Amino acid sequence: MTIDELVLARYSVRDYTETPVTDGQVRELLEVARMAPSACNRQPWEIFVVRLPVGLAKICKAYPRDWFKTAPCVLVLAADHDQSWHRPFDNKDHADIDIAILADHITLKATDMGLGSCMVCHFDKAMVAQALGMKPSLEPVMLIPLGHPNIAPKEKSRKSLEEIVHFW
Repeated sequence: MTIDELVLARYSVRDYTETPVTDGQVRELLEVARMAPSACNRQPWEIFVVRLPVGLAKICKAYPRDWFKTAPCVLVLAADHDQSWHRPFDNKDHADIDIAILADHITLKATDMGLGSCMVCHFDKAMVAQALGMKPSLEPVMLIPLGHPNIAPKEKSRKSLEEIVHFW
């Protein structure tokens, strides 16, 4: 697919079949993720691949939604604030921006592979960090459930260019 086709095809999947995500598929996603750009190339992230039932059960407690439990794989994207770049003018931490770029690479590649995904930020991060034994400098920022979609995409609704673009 072209980038235009990928962007149009990608949607948030909130229902998955029981078909597992294979080791090869996970590896392919992680290789694309590894190539994501980050501020000053710090790559301040760690990715936790959760596929075992005991791990999925723990992660699902941090985001207790029925649809989330259907995902056979969840990627936990964690930012390391000790490694991230901070803008010198105001000390803005760019870890969240870097994680967002990482997530975009993952979700677009998943779409290209015929997998569904969703970016989830509404979860108990302390529960996830504890469940995965994260070091103190890591913050779980996003959960990306992955799997084979069990739903069809809905029509996208987006603002017009006139509403969001300003030329000066």
